[in-house]
Amino acid sequence: MNDETTGASPERDGDREEIARLLPAPADRDLPREQHLRHKELLMHHIDRDQATRTGRTRRLLRPALLAPATALALACALTAGVALNGGDSESSGGASHRAASDMRPVAALLGRISDAAQERDTPTVRDDQFVYTREKTRGADLTSGKAVVGALLDRETWIAQQPGPLHRLGLIREDGETFPLNAELGDTDGTPAGIARPTYRWLSSLPTDPDTLLSYLYARTPHTEGRERDQAVFEQIGSLLGTMMPPRTAAALYRAAAKIPGVSPAPQARDAIGRRGLGIARDDTRHGIRTEWVFDEKDFTFLGYRSYLTKDTSYGKAGALLSSEAELELAVVDKAGQQPADTGRVRTEPQS
Repeated sequence: MNDETTGASPERDGDREEIARLLPAPADRDLPREQHLRHKELLMHHIDRDQATRTGRTRRLLRPALLAPATALALACALTAGVALNGGDSESSGGASHRAASDMRPVAALLGRISDAAQERDTPTVRDDQFVYTREKTRGADLTSGKAVVGALLDRETWIAQQPGPLHRLGLIREDGETFPLNAELGDTDGTPAGIARPTYRWLSSLPTDPDTLLSYLYARTPHTEGRERDQAVFEQIGSLLGTMMPPRTAAALYRAAAKIPGVSPAPQARDAIGRRGLGIARDDTRHGIRTEWVFDEKDFTFLGYRSYLTKDTSYGKAGALLSSEAELELAVVDKAGQQPADTGRVRTEPQS
């Protein structure tokens, strides 16, 4: 049996915690998948705070993990590391190929409606010299103790640069009253270019709009993590792009592409970080016992946020334990990092009720 579902030895627990801390370290290859994740950056930010308290040192650079909303891949990667330590199996990277979904009718209909609404939505075009602004509420679990300890609900604002790059300064983040720069990935000495690791409006505009072609593109380019389900990785890659500013045709294609991934299903009980219930789209990572849900407004089908939680007991917590959640409150375009959005260029605002 795996250490994820049975009591692990103290040595193994120590190894797993150490691996979790080491996950963000730069590799001598393309940018790793986890750098796309807001939850990953939030988790590592809390780890850095704890380490700074103990050692008096602070981390110099923040990775560009806050470029797009996504899921709790940080935990999945930690669990994957545990599988690797136990000699667990892994899936082939798969290249551009993917299996056809055979049971997608309910979710295809729902994502079709979401896609149609996205296609008709009027969104501003973003210039290369502007910034995409988001305001949100977020909550994440700290895993440094070996258990998922859910933190407080935090306010967060981000300003993401849209220049094609490569850039060394990617934007700005303000979280819980503190402001930090978003810098290129450690080891990315030439800067980070626009692309799947830094999805700018211009790059998103260049993506294929045929759902099958787009899905093949994503399967081919989504970074592969050993022991990670390929279908889940692509689902989460699409999730990492939701909630940012993009052309309507791109958003529409992403939703229809997601409907073709095996295992994607409706999630009637989906809620975001502030409890807003909406239309849910989910996929279960059965290997690691994690469910990831996207939440959409029931009336206009706009993206509200996401949540991820355990679906089985693991060494990190019991089934149902929250790992991360987010509620997007505002999406806008501004001219400078740190600037609050005016009424123009604003797509979504917090409900007044």
